[in-house]
Amino acid sequence: MKRTIMLGVMSALLFASFGFLPPAEGYQPGDKAMAFKFRNKDGQMVTLRDNASAKGYIIVFTCNTCPVAQAYEQRVLDLDKQFASKGYPVIAINPNDSGRSWGDSYEDMKERAKDKKYTFPYLVDANQELAKTYGARHTPTVYVIQRQGNDFIVRFTGAIDNNMEDGSQASKKYVEAAVRALLENKPVATPTSKAIGCSIKWKNG
Repeated sequence: MKRTIMLGVMSALLFASFGFLPPAEGYQPGDKAMAFKFRNKDGQMVTLRDNASAKGYIIVFTCNTCPVAQAYEQRVLDLDKQFASKGYPVIAINPNDSGRSWGDSYEDMKERAKDKKYTFPYLVDANQELAKTYGARHTPTVYVIQRQGNDFIVRFTGAIDNNMEDGSQASKKYVEAAVRALLENKPVATPTSKAIGCSIKWKNG
């Protein structure tokens, strides 16, 4: 089973390296994150300021179709279960152009969220503005942001951990460590890591 997953992942990464335009550099730790308002899987609009109790968010650019995103899917659910009640819930965002990525339409997103029992918002970045502003290039890519007054400051960018195949074998759990540090009012020891996944499918033109 694991070998099948890895073969799918490698095939996807090879395919994804061709024909797609990368965004600008995007956010680095310490930058102020852009506010947004996007449609959730249930049709409701979600913004960063909706949850007054949130100390910050774990923002995950992900999708339905990428094998790497699928491999990390349970870990995203686990992060929400672990940290939502402590003030750092997950917000998942699909930036793929559904015209270039069959299986990533809004209807497909609603179906997957229901089937996989997502406990967090799953938003569609229809014009891809948010992904470009943040600087996401792959799915999945994570940004941990911290509330400061009316602003949200980026504290971590990159991968969830350092074991794409099996999270239980990861020796570095970057997102978990970042959120724990913020909850303890400590600096994030590793504020960036390299996100590995499928290239975001950008709109033509």
